[in-house]
Amino acid sequence: MNINEENIRLIFGLKLKQLRSEKNFSLADLSERSGLSVSYLNEIEKGKKYPKGNKISALSNALDIPYDKLVSLKLTKNLAPVGELLQSKIFTDLPLELFGIELNKLIEIISNAPEKVNAFISTIIEIARNYNLTQENFYFAALRSYQESNDNYFEELEGDAQKFISNYTISSRTATQSKQLEKILVSEFNYIIDEKTFSETKIFDEIRSLVVKGNPNRLFMSASLDDSQRAFIIAKEIGFCYLNIKLRPYSFPLLSVGSFEIVLNNFKASYFAGAVLLSQEQLVKDLGKFFNLPSWDEENFLQLIDKYTSSHETFMHRLTNLLPKVFHLSNLFFLRFDSKQQKDEYYLTKELHLAQLHNPHGSEMDEHYCRRWLSIKVLKEIENLRLKNKFELPVVGIQRSKYHDSENEYLIISVARPIENLPERNNSVSIGILVNNELKKKIRFWDDEKIPVVTVNQTCERCAIDHCRERAAPPFFVEKEKKDALLKEAILKLTKDCSINSSS
Repeated sequence: MNINEENIRLIFGLKLKQLRSEKNFSLADLSERSGLSVSYLNEIEKGKKYPKGNKISALSNALDIPYDKLVSLKLTKNLAPVGELLQSKIFTDLPLELFGIELNKLIEIISNAPEKVNAFISTIIEIARNYNLTQENFYFAALRSYQESNDNYFEELEGDAQKFISNYTISSRTATQSKQLEKILVSEFNYIIDEKTFSETKIFDEIRSLVVKGNPNRLFMSASLDDSQRAFIIAKEIGFCYLNIKLRPYSFPLLSVGSFEIVLNNFKASYFAGAVLLSQEQLVKDLGKFFNLPSWDEENFLQLIDKYTSSHETFMHRLTNLLPKVFHLSNLFFLRFDSKQQKDEYYLTKELHLAQLHNPHGSEMDEHYCRRWLSIKVLKEIENLRLKNKFELPVVGIQRSKYHDSENEYLIISVARPIENLPERNNSVSIGILVNNELKKKIRFWDDEKIPVVTVNQTCERCAIDHCRERAAPPFFVEKEKKDALLKEAILKLTKDCSINSSS
């Protein structure tokens, strides 16, 4: 079993405290029986110290517990879930300090209320198993929480990016950026860039880049990348070097994740790349002008994206950094959907929710997302254009989405286009901003009459909207709730009738 020293100390401390409590010993009682000081015993129980063999023997005798049982990592039934968490790689790899949590204090809280808390932990573990929550899923969920708790804006990384831009005089033009960054990566960080090898072997078709460390380092890239994609990959590689990141992934997309630190470091390098390619100062000025337009202008929005990048996803991601920090529009969400050509199937592949868990959000229940969502509408439009051979530019849409049975309304902007290197798939990225007083002050065109206002819901299976033409599945859960309500009403009536008959 691979378990680190800290967790061994924590498990021993948990076990000692539990065994002491079962004997109804106070710390002073155990101190008197074992000859160990109260303060030392307290540090053991908190997982700060692990006693030497002779002291374990003294504790074993004092508690009348076999030595082997005391040092075993096996916990009793009510604390077993805690042991399972500690012995997993989750606590080992997840830097709890990012969330302001000290592991020993967390375990102390758990150990003080073992039955109720551990029942809850057991429930969480069971849910995770039933929903196939892998360690990798957990790491990415933790990263999202980390981003959300910081409004997805990281001052230090912004400063590093700005310093890099100033030191190397990086251009804001996409085509120039790629060439500039390539020269820096080669000359400053000792890289060779290879754009031929991948094209010679079909198995690399879905890989955009791969780094092989050496002297020199080699960056293999797909030859089919456009200037923006190429610039992002090179800027990200520079980010790993410039930020002095050692533990990192080497392929893009990531093929496997070994630890949370790798996921976090990959995010840091990606954030750095976005901040270098889409410089905050200039982009904020351009966004301010765009938001001040009297009416929604799709062409202007596409021109704004094209000024900085040909990657709509990179641009929309950058907005999630700047809208909360600079424009104080923190109640927003980001979604990325993928779809397969000529199939009514849509997959939510990335999401981020700032300030709260906004609708829509991911469902693990294999239900059908509401087809009225703008994210899905633009994907359908892309598909129609491709079938007619009329696709030229990314499809852009805007919509005010009002949630059924809710007061929430969001201004949504979505962009869709085919996925590079995967000709049978499309994707869309969307930003939704809560319509509140702050949005009304910052985005002048929010109530443009050209922007459709649509009532939407979460999934078809849970939607009570009548006569929905876009429905992709029956409202199973709504119908079940109605049936259950009628059954409860009938039982109540029957009970009441029986009571009246008995009294008469």
